[in-house]
Amino acid sequence: MHPVIRGFGLGLRPQHYAGLLATRPDLDWLEILSENYLLAGGKPLYFLDRLREHYPMVMHGVSLSIGSTAPLDFTYLEKLKTLARRVQPGWISDHLCWTGVAGVNLHDLMPLPYTAEALRHVSQRIRQVQDFLGRRLLIENVSSYLTYRSSQMTEWEFLNALCEESDCELLLDVNNVYVSASNHGFSARTFIDAMPRGRVRQLHLAGHSHQGELLIDTHDSEVAEPVWELYRYTVERLGAVPTMIERDDRIPPLAQLLAELGRARALASGPKVRAA
Repeated sequence: MHPVIRGFGLGLRPQHYAGLLATRPDLDWLEILSENYLLAGGKPLYFLDRLREHYPMVMHGVSLSIGSTAPLDFTYLEKLKTLARRVQPGWISDHLCWTGVAGVNLHDLMPLPYTAEALRHVSQRIRQVQDFLGRRLLIENVSSYLTYRSSQMTEWEFLNALCEESDCELLLDVNNVYVSASNHGFSARTFIDAMPRGRVRQLHLAGHSHQGELLIDTHDSEVAEPVWELYRYTVERLGAVPTMIERDDRIPPLAQLLAELGRARALASGPKVRAA
C-alpha cells in the first residue's frame, strides 16, 4: 500500500540527514531526489532507510526526459522501480521536458513545443512509463526561458490535455509558474485558474534569481514574496494540496527551511482554503 500524503514536506538533502534524525521535526513527509538513491548501497541508502522509519516519502526525478524523441531508458526505469519497492512512495514524479539530443545529456530541463504532435508523443510515453511502474506518474511544469513558434496551445492547455490523454497527474510548481509568466508575459493566475483541480496532487515552492529582466529558477534562495502571494491564490483555487519547499543550492540550516514551511502552513490554513 502506498502511504497517503497530506500536509507539508521538505526536499530531503544530505546536509539535513543528521538533523532530521536527531530532532525529528514536525514534517508530514519528505521528497527524495530519485537519482541520489539508485545505487545498490552506500551512505545515502543507509540514511534513507533510517528516515523512512519516521517519515513517509515521495520520489522526484530529473532523468526521465519524457519529452525526448530518444527511446525510453528502461534500465533507468528498472532502477526507479526497484527504488520504489524499497521506499513505497506516495507517488513518483518527473518533469514535462526533454534533457538531451543525439545521446548528449544537456543537464537542463528543456520545455516542449505545445503541439498536437508533441501531446500524442508525450502521452504515449507517459502511458508506457505508468504501465511499467504500475502506478500513475506526476508530471511537473518546468520554468522556461524560450518559446516555440510551432506551439498551437498554451502551456496550461497542454497540461490539461496531457492529463486527459495519458491519465497522469500533476506536480504544480508554483515558482515555475511565476518564473515562466514573468519571462513570457502571461498571467500566472490564468495558469493557476486553468489547472484541473482533481489532478493536482502536489505543489512545489522554491526561490529564483534575477538575471537582468529574466527570472531563473535557481532554488538557491528563499521563496520570493510574489510567489508566496501566488501560492495563497493557488490554495484558494485548488484546496490544501500537499506542499513542500525545494532548495538545491546555498542550502540553509534545517531550522530556516522549517520556518519557511511554517509560512506555507499558515497560508494554506487561511479561512478561504478548501480541503483538497
